Amino acid sequence: MNARSLFPLLLAAWGTVAHPQGYAGLGTEAEGFALPQRGHRLSFPDDHGPHPDFRIEWWYLTANLEGGDGRDYGIQWTLFRSALAPGEAEGWQSPQIWMAHAAVTAPDQHLYAERIARGGTGQAGVMPEPFEAWIGNWQMHATGDALETLQLTAAGNAFSYALELAADGPMVLHGEDGYSVKSASGQASYYYSQPHYRVSGTLNFPDGPVEVTGHGWLDREWSSQPLAGDQSGWDWFSLSFDSGDKLMGFVLRGESGDFSSGTWIPADGAAEPLPPGAFRAEPLQTTDVQGREIPIRWKAVLPDKDVSIEIQSLNPQSWMGTSFPYWEGPVSVTGTHSGKGYLEMTGYE
Repeated sequence: MNARSLFPLLLAAWGTVAHPQGYAGLGTEAEGFALPQRGHRLSFPDDHGPHPDFRIEWWYLTANLEGGDGRDYGIQWTLFRSALAPGEAEGWQSPQIWMAHAAVTAPDQHLYAERIARGGTGQAGVMPEPFEAWIGNWQMHATGDALETLQLTAAGNAFSYALELAADGPMVLHGEDGYSVKSASGQASYYYSQPHYRVSGTLNFPDGPVEVTGHGWLDREWSSQPLAGDQSGWDWFSLSFDSGDKLMGFVLRGESGDFSSGTWIPADGAAEPLPPGAFRAEPLQTTDVQGREIPIRWKAVLPDKDVSIEIQSLNPQSWMGTSFPYWEGPVSVTGTHSGKGYLEMTGYE
């Protein structure tokens, strides 16, 4: 089965066409699927692997990099699992569909690629121990214990990369020990991160390789209905400050009002969950991106930590024109705190 014949199944699984009230169907009812439960304790390394009884899941790595050529770069490597029905089965009977996105961003270019595969066939999957996530020859795999050290590879028509990552801080559980609330009505996901990677390796372009170093951030999240029915998309920020502190913050946009939350991660890694509304972000400037008005400069505040910052995209045209389009790219931070990070914006149709 090729990617074209998989596409209608993927649309059904994510509900984009049939259920426009939630980005990629994530606000639709999840009958038959498992739902996150408050008080559940995450277990590692098992939870590094897939959770087929939940409808949607991702392994999401971004990195801010500096090249030997003196330029700033960003990379993305994402593997999504989406289920037509809960559970797993062998071969083509598997209800699991896998999709992956890879991208490289520079100030003057944004290159991306997409792959789609069916579960149960070996084309894609995740093993928790030793950790390995793959779709075809795109791979993220451990070279040591759990997620402490990783090798990362991906390739598109005009780019490829091979990177090594080593964590120098602890994993972070978001929300209540990994139970992350996403709406006033209680939708939630399980969510944890490893935001402390040191990264080195090579980006390959048609005009030659670029050696890079920098910092990476891995997000792990799974749920079955992480959005409320009236929420159409989100603006998600992962920011690493020069002080060593970090901030994850998100704003979920809804007809009945926005919902925001996040996590403050001090330099020692002892994460502090933020109450709803503590993190605030508003667009300062928009620009036309593929026929859409997209915010490319933001103001964000976290008063309890004396944070008041401006967030500027490295490349305003960082549009992922994939099966489910969205904006994703590296950003710089100025204001009370300086640094770099990544911004993802969905639901701008």
